[in-house]
Amino acid sequence: MSGSAFASAPAEYTEVAAMKIHQLSTDQALQSLNSFRSGLPEAMSHKRRLEFGPNRVEVRQKESPFLALLHQFTHFFALLLWATAAFAFLHEYYNPGSGMGVLGGAILLVLLVNGVFAFIQEYKAEHAIGLLLQLLPRSVKVLRDSQVLEVNAEDLVPGDMVRISAGDKVPADCRVIESLELRTDESILTGESQPRTKSSEPDHDTHIENEGWRSSNIILAGALVISGHADALVFATGIRTEFGRVVRLTAEVKREASPLQREIAQLSQRIGLLSVIIGLVFYLLGRMAGLPATETALFAIGVLVANVPEGLLPTVTLSLAMAAQRMARRKAIVRHLPSVETLGAVNVICTDKTGTLTENRMSIAQIEIPGEASIQSVAGQKLLMIARNCHEVEKINGPGSSAQQWRGDPLDISLVTWSSQVSGAPEELSKLDEIPFDSDRRRVTTLHPGWVFTKGALEAVLPVCTCIQDKDVERFWTGDDKNHVESSAREMAGKGLRVLAFASGMSQKADLKSEDRELTFVGLIGFQDPPRKEVPDAIRKCAEAGIRVVMVTGDHPDTAVAVARQIGLIPTQAMPNVITGIQLRHLSESQLQLTLDLPDLIFARVDSTQKVDIVRAFKRKRQVVAVTGDGVNDAPALKDADIGIAMGASGTDVAREAADIVLMDNNFATIVTAVEEGRAVFKNIRKFLTYILTSNIPELVPYLLFIIFKIPLPLTVIQILAVDLGTDLLPALALGADPPAEDVMKEGPRPRNERLASPALFLRAYLFLGMFEAFAAMSIWYYTLYRGGWRFGQSLVNDSLYLESTTACLTAIVLMQIANLFVCRAGRLPLKPLKLNSNPLLLPGIAFELILLLIITYTGLGNLLFGTTALPWQTWLLVVPFALALVAVNEIAKSKRLCHFP
Repeated sequence: MSGSAFASAPAEYTEVAAMKIHQLSTDQALQSLNSFRSGLPEAMSHKRRLEFGPNRVEVRQKESPFLALLHQFTHFFALLLWATAAFAFLHEYYNPGSGMGVLGGAILLVLLVNGVFAFIQEYKAEHAIGLLLQLLPRSVKVLRDSQVLEVNAEDLVPGDMVRISAGDKVPADCRVIESLELRTDESILTGESQPRTKSSEPDHDTHIENEGWRSSNIILAGALVISGHADALVFATGIRTEFGRVVRLTAEVKREASPLQREIAQLSQRIGLLSVIIGLVFYLLGRMAGLPATETALFAIGVLVANVPEGLLPTVTLSLAMAAQRMARRKAIVRHLPSVETLGAVNVICTDKTGTLTENRMSIAQIEIPGEASIQSVAGQKLLMIARNCHEVEKINGPGSSAQQWRGDPLDISLVTWSSQVSGAPEELSKLDEIPFDSDRRRVTTLHPGWVFTKGALEAVLPVCTCIQDKDVERFWTGDDKNHVESSAREMAGKGLRVLAFASGMSQKADLKSEDRELTFVGLIGFQDPPRKEVPDAIRKCAEAGIRVVMVTGDHPDTAVAVARQIGLIPTQAMPNVITGIQLRHLSESQLQLTLDLPDLIFARVDSTQKVDIVRAFKRKRQVVAVTGDGVNDAPALKDADIGIAMGASGTDVAREAADIVLMDNNFATIVTAVEEGRAVFKNIRKFLTYILTSNIPELVPYLLFIIFKIPLPLTVIQILAVDLGTDLLPALALGADPPAEDVMKEGPRPRNERLASPALFLRAYLFLGMFEAFAAMSIWYYTLYRGGWRFGQSLVNDSLYLESTTACLTAIVLMQIANLFVCRAGRLPLKPLKLNSNPLLLPGIAFELILLLIITYTGLGNLLFGTTALPWQTWLLVVPFALALVAVNEIAKSKRLCHFP
């Protein structure tokens, strides 16, 4: 008895709903946020603003511009150059007129140019976060105490009721409470190419991804309202929104140093440490040999300057800038210069679908008219009439007097545009009434004078049809007719098309509800976001170049597979491996890495976080990853990839600013030409790196002989500078401007761990080419002194003879570097087939080198600055046999494979 009484007693508490907000009814959703259909009272709104803060996405405070600029002048190579300049100025202070002050000034100029340039590049990269925040509306209509107010979007709080309509941007994550014909475009956030119909009905699907943000009753901050209007309940604001999560993720992703930046840093450290050690060792040896401190310090500075490639940073920077200009002419804009070289190492491209592989516009792909009738048949003309008049789009006057634009559902816009431009286009009828599209009816019906038209999902249109328009004859349905139509619709859907069915009827009344039945089926139209025409060929070229292309999209798996087949990403008969966002969330890091080995792999229904996870998994597999995209949801992955590639013509500002390279023609095929340039840049940097490092040996050897054999110093520090920052600069740039070889895209990508400055490169530059040049330079120097009467072991008291000998040594190094220019340019290839006119900077570079040498040697200013004097023409001729011998010995070594060429 008591148990029964207890069981029937009314509950004395309120049960709090434990389901997610998209699963709740509208009343439960309001109750879960302690809100009302009439909106929050002003006092409650104010209290919540204090608790939750403004509806604003705030990210971590960035490094101040001053500190960012300071960082460009405090890395290892910069500190080494600072120290070198300081020693030079110090020596000039104690020995006025030595020319070391000019050396110090030149080094500071190199530091300034490179530091400022690098700062500008990094400062631009941080602009992406600011552009993200511009996508949210500034003001919004909100219900407060049953009154509609227009308030600042930042004042929204959880529990607010907002009122949105066509053309508005959604200010926060909201749950739809009441709606009419509401459709939203969330493509920049989700990657889905088609607008979505929204309603207030609870969604009990337990498989809805990502906490329900794909649900039909959830609208996301930043989405655009295409049509209809709604009252919606704010349940997340600021950084707690899905949009805020993307912003936070984009801000948290740190851009890693590119392979080139890491290589240059490591190379600088190795060369710098070696230079410092050699300088200190020989300073101590000089002191132990009894040389004066000033002379020994001069020697140490000379060793340091001879070993440090002062021209390396400006040469690399200018070479990358020239490559970027060539890419710009091919519609690829480079935002971060080091990414030019990185692109050449790419072996995986993770590409978005919508707007990247496709055009991001819905177009008519297939038309099916009963009886395979033409568009000029009665059935075809009826189809045109329905397409022209049965829609919910709105005309907007354009800026011109006759220009018109359409606002509404992209499918409707596509139909209206097509039907109004086709030959024999039907007239536009006045609309008397309409029943709008909704998620229950799944079709729209319009009433016109004498006509009733309907279009929508096939399963919604067929039940109201009793007849079929067979070419020019209208007759009753048969079972075969329905089977054929349904089969055609399934075939179209299998191609990834969105299929709409069309029907019409004669109208005698003004009551649309009574007329919306016993209609005549007219035809089917399939829509798609068409693939870009150039993409299939680009996919083929990527395969030839050893680059794997993986589609990573937020769209439906069926659509992704259909597009993949059309562009040749997946063979027609192959069964693709499709991983959805739901499946991806259940994979561990190890499982995901192993999954990436599957062939014909496609990722669908993934969000921005999962795109980053995929990129990082590829990077853990030691792959060099490029990511393409154009939407807000692509920004984090674009920034996290080794190289981000954004679509410039139709992409968002956010995607462009997060990327390293922007394709201004939205042409996926441009990526192939950009990769070609990137591969050429890597080879070219190796060429001029060999060229620059080679001259270090003939610059260093004179100082070693000076300290060991106590001979007159064959080369002064300022003359070293004349080579490193003078005569070598433009020829090195010419090597950086070499066009890609014809077979560069037939090779596979270079391994991620392949070094730019490999041991083979150092051995070739230092022990072969450098020693050959050093032998030539010292031979010419010794011959000049010998001809002037000096003998080994004697002191040199003739200043003019000493000046002539150092000038001869400098001239020999410069002329040998001209021969070395051709040697380095050829690389592994024979020298003979290389064309001079294929590189527009090659001959000007040689001319610049010779003219500068003539100025240094034969002008008073050159003699004063560099401690030189005029040379007899015979000295120049003496260098020619050495230069020809360098080229000949190098060619013999290549033909006999006597050494490894990097």
